Amino acid sequence: MFAIFANEMSEQQLTHEEMALEVKRLTELLMAEGRKDLLLKAIGVPLLEELRIEAAKGKLSKLVITEDYRFVLADYNQEVELQPVHKAVYLLFLAHPEGIEFKKLSEYREELTGYYMATAKMMDKEKIIEGVDHLVNPLDNAINEKCSRIKKVFLELMDEYRASYYIISSHTQKHIAGRVWYERLKVITLPRELVINKK
Repeated sequence: MFAIFANEMSEQQLTHEEMALEVKRLTELLMAEGRKDLLLKAIGVPLLEELRIEAAKGKLSKLVITEDYRFVLADYNQEVELQPVHKAVYLLFLAHPEGIEFKKLSEYREELTGYYMATAKMMDKEKIIEGVDHLVNPLDNAINEKCSRIKKVFLELMDEYRASYYIISSHTQKHIAGRVWYERLKVITLPRELVINKK
């Protein structure tokens, strides 16, 4: 059946909209027959996950960073309650949509210190520097702990698919230039047009 459908598609040169309607029609037929198993097999679990995340995009809220460094999900009228150190880490990753490798965090020490000093105005400067030292030390687990806390806070405010855009998550980038190597980047995938920085 799918082979026939593929042949018909190539013969008729369907538009994307027409293909989507045909997929919908076939999906409805399989659902009516109670064959969700075949539908899942045809779509595949990885694509299903991508579709669920795509569906979540329509429900994403603007993230407003106020002048006094409060993080507010404007469309939900909800504040994201984070400690100054978590805000500093978050601001660093927001500023680098290309991603950062944890093992190279020391290259961002000055920038991270600046964010931490801005979000923790009442804190002693030596304590801030000590905190940053822990965060950028590749042998210390501090950065993982902070990212886990940020993730937990967002998961308390929304479902996991929407939260996946707001948290600091993993992204592996493959490079080939004479040899193959991988960058294990950490990124915030929230579209930056949804970030309103008032500071």
